[in-house]
Amino acid sequence: MGESEKRKIRILVAKPGLDGHDRGAKVVAQALKEAGMEVIYTGLHQTIDQIVQTALQEDVDVIGLSILSGAHVPICEAILQKVKEKGMNDVKVAVGGVIPKRDVEKLRSLGIDAVFPGGASFDRIVEGIREIARK
Repeated sequence: MGESEKRKIRILVAKPGLDGHDRGAKVVAQALKEAGMEVIYTGLHQTIDQIVQTALQEDVDVIGLSILSGAHVPICEAILQKVKEKGMNDVKVAVGGVIPKRDVEKLRSLGIDAVFPGGASFDRIVEGIREIARK
């Protein structure tokens, strides 16, 4: 087992923007913890800069965004741009929440590593995060 296999996956779960609902993000964060990952939860109303700065400081493998506001495309574009600016080339970005099927391919084409629309099972989310973190 290599070094990357032994180290726990570190994931930042973030709520960007003005969305005031975080129950889903908290439940997903708990499921990821129970799956053996180290989870850092930012709380509500985080700016793009705050999220990326926290990800940098915490040396995370994955930034997981929970977005219910419908602004997932511009938020993801901004996060990806900031991650690139900071030279965080090995950090993966996942997004979940209220994401219409028509936007899934758009998000992937922007560079989002995993998309979890509403209703995605905890097992699917855990496996999806494991898949992208090991790449």
